Amino acid sequence: MSDFTTLYSSEDAFGPLLVMEDREVRLLSFGDNDEQSKLSKSALHLPMHTYLQAMLLVLLFIKPKRVIILGLGGGGLIQALRHFDRGINITAVELREAVIDIAKRFFWLPLGKKLNLVHQDANAFLAEGKHKKADVIFADIYHAGGVDEQQHSEVFIANAAALLKVDGYLVLNCWKEHSRNQALLALLKEHFSDVYACLTGGGNWVVIAAKQARQISSSGLKSEAQQLSQRLDFPLARSLTRFEPWES
Repeated sequence: MSDFTTLYSSEDAFGPLLVMEDREVRLLSFGDNDEQSKLSKSALHLPMHTYLQAMLLVLLFIKPKRVIILGLGGGGLIQALRHFDRGINITAVELREAVIDIAKRFFWLPLGKKLNLVHQDANAFLAEGKHKKADVIFADIYHAGGVDEQQHSEVFIANAAALLKVDGYLVLNCWKEHSRNQALLALLKEHFSDVYACLTGGGNWVVIAAKQARQISSSGLKSEAQQLSQRLDFPLARSLTRFEPWES
């Protein structure tokens, strides 16, 4: 990342934190050659990472009024959701207080009454079960070494399902090797009626699990995706072609 200018550098109990930018983008990094968040400075609402684009496929199936985001990063998912619908109530849970401060200071986080920032471990937040039930829970819990494996645990999946409405969705951002994780698939099928997944061009395995089964036609999805692409301001076609039921 030699072409980037470092705007901020610090360290907390969990490791380093860096904010860097060039003319077009701003990055949040937790270490060398790490990209936790990447925002276009001229279009904050456009997801730069393919995994974020894939996570937003859930909007094909539900128009949420209340969502929970586990893992804040630079707030790219919040920016996209706020552009999609300014009325969504968003709760973002982040373990590292420094990350919350950085998102506010450097990543133009859209603060307001409909954004609630919670400094807490995501597992503890789910276990408490005090939050109002959500339409969608997005789990994107990563550190410098990769995905936090706790988000694939039996307790995590069960508590997330319990905090969703009867027709809610859980969206997990995983690595491609998790596509072979039959234990995770079995856990999801214990708590969700339908489980879909998308392997992104960046090597992420994005899982969308639905509490209620529903009939989905490919032609209907394509039509919905065209309309949703216009609202989100980026094409969903590439992610949709990789989206399919996750079978054992």
